[in-house]
Amino acid sequence: MSSELPQDTATDFTTKSTNLLAAKVLIIRSCLELEPKEFEQCKNLCVSKTVIPLGVVPPSIHVNDNISNINDDGNDWGKIVEWLNQGKEKGSVIYVALGSEVSMSEKDLKEFALGLELSGLSFFWVFRNTESYELPAGFEDRVKGRGIVWTSWAPQMRILGHESIGGFLSHGGWSSVIESLSFGIPLVVFPFGADQGINAKQLEGKNAGVEIPRSEGTGSFTRKSVADLLRLVVVEEEGKVYRDGAKELRKLFGDKDLNHNYIDNFVKYMEEHITNAAN
Repeated sequence: MSSELPQDTATDFTTKSTNLLAAKVLIIRSCLELEPKEFEQCKNLCVSKTVIPLGVVPPSIHVNDNISNINDDGNDWGKIVEWLNQGKEKGSVIYVALGSEVSMSEKDLKEFALGLELSGLSFFWVFRNTESYELPAGFEDRVKGRGIVWTSWAPQMRILGHESIGGFLSHGGWSSVIESLSFGIPLVVFPFGADQGINAKQLEGKNAGVEIPRSEGTGSFTRKSVADLLRLVVVEEEGKVYRDGAKELRKLFGDKDLNHNYIDNFVKYMEEHITNAAN
């Protein structure tokens, strides 16, 4: 494929997979309410291991916080929230962030950018240009006003919590999925590796997101598919099912009592087994 995990990340993933096989206890950041069949299958496959759901461990900023009014000592959040507040309708902006450990070829990067442009939607793109590739000629001038390319660190939770955000174009890492659904934001997923493809399929199954299609072997995609899916999920009537699905999952991801119970049960398990091991 033309977009892959870096070699050191792939090696790290292989090491973790090897360690997983040797583990006696599997602690999974998810819950039975979200994945009942998957947990049952995991227990059947891992009969020699104890499988413990940890809960989704939602982010520390509560989903009902008024993120738009949170103050920050630095200037970055002030600049970001000012842009988000400038005439942006509720649920009209795409937040774009593909994680810090993946990179595209220059060809794919330009096709991706042109897809954002073609969508006609407002977007905030956290762009980590690890390869120093050039964006399409004139791209930032053409999207000026409705799109911003942000090249430094951005407070993802605060951005997702802003009322103008209507969709998240993500690589589909589990932490990003959890953060997005904690605010009821549907996702358009562009996976690169690890668990991201599985997460994308799960989101599609729960009507909370869609995956950008890519050809087998080359991993190629089209700007039109990027634009069409963004418009589907954020503004088109046909995509309301995804917006509603994400809002429904927000009830689960934002259930503090449920998630605290999972943490409490995990702590009790650890205390009991640490005590037994010490004796």
